[in-house]
Amino acid sequence: MGSGSPDTRGKMFKAALELIAQKGVSATTVDEIVERAGVAKGTVYYHFSGGKAELVEALIASELTPLAERFAEVASQHASPSERIAALVRAELAWIRDNREFAKMLVTELWREERAWRDSLVLLRTSILGYLRDALAEGVAAGEFRADLDPDFAASALFGMTVTVALDWLVFYPERPLEFVAAQIDALASAAVKPRS
Repeated sequence: MGSGSPDTRGKMFKAALELIAQKGVSATTVDEIVERAGVAKGTVYYHFSGGKAELVEALIASELTPLAERFAEVASQHASPSERIAALVRAELAWIRDNREFAKMLVTELWREERAWRDSLVLLRTSILGYLRDALAEGVAAGEFRADLDPDFAASALFGMTVTVALDWLVFYPERPLEFVAAQIDALASAAVKPRS
């Protein structure tokens, strides 16, 4: 990955994200990105020698790294597995609200196996889901959650449910406060993980 001005890279990221949100990754061209960013075509290859694929990979890392950092911060502030999961859900909802276009792109790209940036996306996904997985595993070990709960699967399900609910919230119910949405997810998650009587 090339170096260069963070401002120029930021302009290209912003342009790429806007175009990808409108048209998808495959239909977005380097020519469209540079035109919208107001930079010369060679600038893309100066910053990203691999062209569009490397630019998108860097965009994914630049957008998901703050979420991973926020999850690390939130996880360190809550000892109880239940409280940690609730706080992580709220952090995810806030991040999606503040990064709506990227979240839409993430939903469409995360499960495409042929993408050049898949390995980077999987690494970041694993890091982010690790905070949920660890809280779930601790809850299972402490008897707070069902003994038959698979922490890896449950973390993926919870993260995915939160993304889907968040996008639905922002499109259809934007007037509802984040706390209302988070409380609904908390209720669903609690019902799913609490021990059976």
